[in-house]
Amino acid sequence: MKTSLSIWSVHKSVYAEEMDNAAFIEFAAEAGAQGVELLSIFWKEDGQEAERIAAALERTGLALACFSACNNLAVTGEERRRAEVSDIIASVDRAALFGAKVVRVFSGDKEESVTYEAAKGWIVEGLIVAAAYAESKGITLCLENHGLFAGKAEQVLEVIREVGSASLKSTFDTGNFLLVDENPSEAVVKLKDRIAHVHLKDFAPVEEGQVGTFYTSLGGKRFSGQVPGEGVVDLPFILGELRDHGYAGWLSVEYEGDEEQKEGSKRSIEHLSAILQHL
Repeated sequence: MKTSLSIWSVHKSVYAEEMDNAAFIEFAAEAGAQGVELLSIFWKEDGQEAERIAAALERTGLALACFSACNNLAVTGEERRRAEVSDIIASVDRAALFGAKVVRVFSGDKEESVTYEAAKGWIVEGLIVAAAYAESKGITLCLENHGLFAGKAEQVLEVIREVGSASLKSTFDTGNFLLVDENPSEAVVKLKDRIAHVHLKDFAPVEEGQVGTFYTSLGGKRFSGQVPGEGVVDLPFILGELRDHGYAGWLSVEYEGDEEQKEGSKRSIEHLSAILQHL
């Protein structure tokens, strides 16, 4: 298993225009990552982005572990959904350009009046089209457990089965299951046959009086982001299950805590490396 860092780990610096994709790649190399995960929302349409990224990857010797689409297939209106599919297709092209083999995809976020059954139909319809394109490029789409429509392991499995493509698998996010009140250790057992990419993160329950950024689960529990190994996710168990099942893909750190993001990202890579050494 190889260690990657997602650019989302330092998204505050990117939004503040203190860091672009190329600078992030340099930072990830300094932090000790073996690869990087880039996001479609941070791609600059100026005609020179591909060259900047390629040069940074060559300078650092890092690999592009994943190019992540930031799509929402649960929106109303066919034209809007076609645009979301186009985001996935563009992400597939960018992954192929830099030699990545996986593209993270989302199902979608709930809008008012949209039912689960309607949204699931749109999600499946869009992913059928996108998966066919990905297959033609030798890329695997990986559906993240994220949000209401595919946040639980059974929902991820249901969508994958209904799409029915070998080019759609799972991005297993170790922390997000807590936000739908599901045990990540139980989820990995259910999904391990389908996992082709991993987001490595950790959460801890929020204590009374604690301040900071919190995430609230469907059942009302509150969690704060943590450096891997400092929260309640049983990462040694999850990584052991993946190892024993033959997973040899990327572990892409997504740091979502309140520590200064670059420092939190560095410590996350260090902690993940230590966990892997003791498996």
